[in-house]
Amino acid sequence: MVSCDSKRVFDNYLSVPSGIWEIDSTLVFNFSVEDTLARRNLFINLRNNNDYPFSNLFLVTKLKLPSGEQIVDTLEYEMADVTGKFLGEGFSEIKENKLFYKESITFPSSGEYSLSIAQAMRKNGDAEGIAPLEGITDVGFRIEKIEQ
Repeated sequence: MVSCDSKRVFDNYLSVPSGIWEIDSTLVFNFSVEDTLARRNLFINLRNNNDYPFSNLFLVTKLKLPSGEQIVDTLEYEMADVTGKFLGEGFSEIKENKLFYKESITFPSSGEYSLSIAQAMRKNGDAEGIAPLEGITDVGFRIEKIEQ
């Protein structure tokens, strides 16, 4: 049997309890890499509902390599258009967004990796994070093969 999702290398979701993402809650995805030659696309997948109060989302990611080195990124994603309509797929109040995290990369070594994702939303002029952040129900991480 051939899978209809032939690009998938890794794909996992973690639920955000009650759709409330606390400022100190980090979601961690552990995965193994064997092929260091093939190029891959990495995605962060988000599911949000109508309780999400913003048009964008800031995340901080930490990609931990087998060597122990960490690559830290601060990312911003659009969650709604200029009219306030949520982007993403879905006909119910839940919208699913597949967002590029890293494009066309190769992993530097084989072994065990982890990706940590935390929300980094702030009110304008406020250093304290928004706690709790409502409306994010699930966060996922996906690795895809790049088909030639």
